[in-house]
Amino acid sequence: MTDVNQTAVILAPSVGDKDDTLPSQEADQFRQTIADLLLRVDQEAEQLRNKTADLLTRVGELDEVIQSKQVLEALVVQLREANQHLVLATFGAQDLQAKAESANHRQEEFLSMLAHELRNPLAPIAMAADLLGKIATAHPMLPKLHGIISRQVGHMAHLVDDLLDASRVTTGNITLNRRSLLLAEIIDSAVETSQPFIDKRNQQLSIHIPEEPITINGDLVRLAQAFANLLINATKFTPVDEHIDISVERLADTVKVVIKDNGVGISPDIQPFIFDLFRQGPHSLDRSQGGLGIGLSLVRTVIGMHGGTVSVYSDGLGKGSEFTVELPISTELIENDESEAENVDAVYGRRILLIEDNLSANEILSELLSLEGHAVTSAFDGTSGLAMAQENIYDIIVCDIGLPGIDGYEVVKQLRMNTLKAAPLYIAISGYSQQKNRTSAERAGFDHYLVKPVAIATLNNLISPKFIQ
Repeated sequence: MTDVNQTAVILAPSVGDKDDTLPSQEADQFRQTIADLLLRVDQEAEQLRNKTADLLTRVGELDEVIQSKQVLEALVVQLREANQHLVLATFGAQDLQAKAESANHRQEEFLSMLAHELRNPLAPIAMAADLLGKIATAHPMLPKLHGIISRQVGHMAHLVDDLLDASRVTTGNITLNRRSLLLAEIIDSAVETSQPFIDKRNQQLSIHIPEEPITINGDLVRLAQAFANLLINATKFTPVDEHIDISVERLADTVKVVIKDNGVGISPDIQPFIFDLFRQGPHSLDRSQGGLGIGLSLVRTVIGMHGGTVSVYSDGLGKGSEFTVELPISTELIENDESEAENVDAVYGRRILLIEDNLSANEILSELLSLEGHAVTSAFDGTSGLAMAQENIYDIIVCDIGLPGIDGYEVVKQLRMNTLKAAPLYIAISGYSQQKNRTSAERAGFDHYLVKPVAIATLNNLISPKFIQ
């Protein structure tokens, strides 16, 4: 604006210059022209300033876009790096998963084999117990001994089953065989299991149960196992020659069972976690017989599955412990179960081929079947068993699965191929209880599959006339 005004001053005529003075009208027009020119210049200058400001704004926006683009490019680089890490982590996770699955598979196979190996000696023990039951009148002590052995074999068989799926204990996925039970029957079974531990430490056990019968709807083996675990836990941490008390109190619709000892006690900081899996007390306590910390966790699982609760109380170390179990009372009546043998249809003498490589199991099972009036022939491996079955006629073939030579599956497969003579009833006996083994036996041609230790009453029921085809 300064240069324009100066230009206007130069162009304007001097008032004192008489020689160049224009007429007044022309002077006014000239001044108006100059004013218009100045206004136009001002307007164009304003427009120029606005355009400049607009350009500056656009430049700023472009700077922001450039900065955003740079940020975006940096984010893309970070995203690519993160994606690479994710891919590596995915492969790592897949590798870990494969290793875990492999470890689980190996563990499952190990537990399956362990259960099989445990069932092999358990089978002849169970059959020997059945044989004792048949000669119980030979000595007044035999009925009691037979009862103890039979119950404990049943307990061991249930525990062996748990080996096939250890997670059943940790998740509570345990099958219950419920029926109406007397609480006294449960306590007696638990005491019977734990009595050797009590006797070993010369401890005194006091039991106080109301005379009125108290009925529980539950699994005898599992509930007895839970109470036995509490008793064994008490005897472990109670000094020699001391006392353990069991007291039972009936409430409105529940029953309370308290197992109290005057042993080493439990510190307050441990009590809230005492039922957690693998949880044990501090190492300063006497843990020489402490185990792995599974027993109390199993107690909580079993009691919880029966709709009950279990809790612990202790005044502290050196002041004993008190475990309290509450269970709902059942209103169902106890039915007098008849012996399974009495419910089995009359069994006529059958020609039976027994193929079993365990000498003790073969001998005892042959003896039991012979006492039932059957004609039993024994084979001790798959090859000889197959040959005997091909050369002779049998009504029933009882065959182990794991046999030397050829296994039980192959024995039955080859026998099924002979359609010229009537097929006998094929019964598999095995230490393996997994579904895949049952399926394999069915595909091979077995009619029935029994898991060791085999209940003789069940076997007799299968070979009764109604099962013979």
